[in-house]
Amino acid sequence: MSGFFVTGTDTEVGKTRISVALIALLQQQGGIIAGMKPIASGCERTAQGLRNDDALQLSQQANIELPYDVINPYAFEPAIAPHIAAQQAGIEIDLKKIEENFTQIKQKCDAVVVEGAGGWLVPLNKTQTMADLASAFDLPIILVVGIKLGCINHALLTVKAIESTGLKLHGWVANHIQSISQSDEIIYTLQQHIKVPCLGSVPALKIKECATSYLKLN
Repeated sequence: MSGFFVTGTDTEVGKTRISVALIALLQQQGGIIAGMKPIASGCERTAQGLRNDDALQLSQQANIELPYDVINPYAFEPAIAPHIAAQQAGIEIDLKKIEENFTQIKQKCDAVVVEGAGGWLVPLNKTQTMADLASAFDLPIILVVGIKLGCINHALLTVKAIESTGLKLHGWVANHIQSISQSDEIIYTLQQHIKVPCLGSVPALKIKECATSYLKLN
């Protein structure tokens, strides 16, 4: 397995938590496993430059040390859509640069878990979206579904969009981000409508708790 591309039904649905857990699962199988967050908004200014908490979590879980700007080549301070943040910074997100970084990482690792930003069709520049980035990597896709009211529609639309690219949707994860009484019914409905398996149902966890024990990759 060369790795996974992790996308979500929306922003703030737990992509980082699931990506960290996937890195840990792959490490249990042996080998060198890295994480990558190609594009990140909502970064903090540090003495070393802009740093994103999601990217740092992926880096800390990985069992290989890589330069931060290789893991996260595009870092933006405002917590806004990447293409808007890039416009405000006066730059354009270049997929070729991201692909070069991905190739560097892949040459040193057995597998890479790449976390997308926002949802599947978030614009990156005037012509390309997160879907184009996933297509460039050609990794199996894992969809994180934030279990909340309205997520059924978001999940099914995202699955349809992924399938239209010809990429392989490996599975999806139910991540509980709201306490709602209909969560079991929502998950059952999604299982009936999504052809690939649910890889796990992750309850609301404390900040430092890992989701690894709730997931399976088969």
